[in-house]
Amino acid sequence: MAVMITDACINCDACAPECPVAAILSDDNEKNPYEGVKFYVRPESCVECVSHADTPRCAEACPTEGSIVWDMPFTVEFNDYYASGHEKGVYQIREHKKKGLMLPEMKEQAFMAEISIDARTSHVNVMDSF
Repeated sequence: MAVMITDACINCDACAPECPVAAILSDDNEKNPYEGVKFYVRPESCVECVSHADTPRCAEACPTEGSIVWDMPFTVEFNDYYASGHEKGVYQIREHKKKGLMLPEMKEQAFMAEISIDARTSHVNVMDSF
């Protein structure tokens, strides 16, 4: 995933149109595990805007400090992290009809390697990194 949206989200829709890979689901989307509460970034789709922008465009557009924070890279190294989060309802990973749950072992996503694991584990505000 790389980034996640926190409970500070005010559902203003500033972030979703900025996402170059359509990874952000609105609060009224049935595929959003936080439906009716906040927007949600699909971890299996988020590329942290690598090859699209110098910083995640969603975080640049967000008017609420602390709404968009770092999460772990969507890589094989964190496969169990995302599988566990999916089981707990933190993530709603897409399920492919033939391939099954689209965890990092199926398809890793690009991420900003310069962002430390400490920043990701602590869910640091994305814009504080730039």
